[in-house]
Amino acid sequence: MLRRLGEEQTEASYLCNLLILCCPSLSSYTAPTELQHSIMLLSPAAERSQDSLLSVLWEILEDQSHRELFGLELGSGTGQHVVHFAQEMPFVTWQPSDIKEESRNSIRAYIGATKVKTALEPVHLDASEPWEKWAGLPRSSCDIIIAINLQYSPFSTAEGVFKGSGQILKQNGLLMTYGPYAINGTITPISNEQLDQTLRQMNPEWGLPDIDVLRQLAFSEGMRMERMIEMPESNKCLVFRRL
Repeated sequence: MLRRLGEEQTEASYLCNLLILCCPSLSSYTAPTELQHSIMLLSPAAERSQDSLLSVLWEILEDQSHRELFGLELGSGTGQHVVHFAQEMPFVTWQPSDIKEESRNSIRAYIGATKVKTALEPVHLDASEPWEKWAGLPRSSCDIIIAINLQYSPFSTAEGVFKGSGQILKQNGLLMTYGPYAINGTITPISNEQLDQTLRQMNPEWGLPDIDVLRQLAFSEGMRMERMIEMPESNKCLVFRRL
């Protein structure tokens, strides 16, 4: 995710303990230290979406599960998603990233608490910058790139995601984006229209990206949109393949 909100320490501590009891995917979860508790951010939205996103990832990567893959998550936020994916898809080594130090500290804490082996040390990465500044990742090095909640970023970030992915992805590699979108200038349902208005009031450069614009961006960077998958809460997953 490009932006996620953390809760207060006391609430985060309570919910992290609740997570251990209620989430089967965290069966290897060990009780966090007091320091980890203090820096582990928690996003209820990330918790709600992680299983449906995992299902999509399995669907698009299952035919490659016999080999080791390398994945990059742009804007990993709290770290909940990347740790969940790493636990459930051990054939993918994940590189989490975020521009905020607070988020990178949270990601480290989740990795430490879950003891997951296939999530690397989080790196500083600003997706709006040229791909050469993407934490030293070489050209054609990624099998899968994930970018979640582009609506919380300026359009220059979305442009950067596609330009960078066109260079960093291997041939036939996949870019998956997730969130609410406009389609040819139209936003539905009304809850998404209200979200778009609220975001633009918060920051005029934010707002729901348009799928047709993203499709054109992808084409200009040597990718094509293969799938649009309906997701809960009026969200969609878009899957692009590098040609």
